[in-house]
Amino acid sequence: MIGYFGLFASALIAATILPLQSEAVLVGLMLAGKHPLAALLAVATIGNVLGAVINWALGRHLLRFQDRRWFPVSQAQLSRAQGWYRRYGRWSLLGSWLPLIGDPLTVVAGVMREPIGPFLLLVTIAKFGRYLVLAMVALAWI
Repeated sequence: MIGYFGLFASALIAATILPLQSEAVLVGLMLAGKHPLAALLAVATIGNVLGAVINWALGRHLLRFQDRRWFPVSQAQLSRAQGWYRRYGRWSLLGSWLPLIGDPLTVVAGVMREPIGPFLLLVTIAKFGRYLVLAMVALAWI
């Protein structure tokens, strides 16, 4: 049970803007061989998607603070991100698994008022796909 909790927590935190890697935890638990792979993939995916939902919710409420000095991005950066999202739309959420751009992308989706249904579907596909590919590669090397 502790292994699942650790995986869930690392996946959730990794999907927020805080730097943490859940892939190592997943592979470590796979190597330990104490948990079914399907359960590990489900826990990692759920945690990572929940972290993305936190980003989405932050994005939904972020603009009300843009006139504050501590606001984390400049107006130019925000406009650039919004323009990029307008150009590529919700399908860009399939890239939410990517390092460096995936987490900010989920925040921008919230800023752009992406409905939660399509957001969840596309982010879940992306996050699960990443973990599945990682598990397949790890299994090939074990």
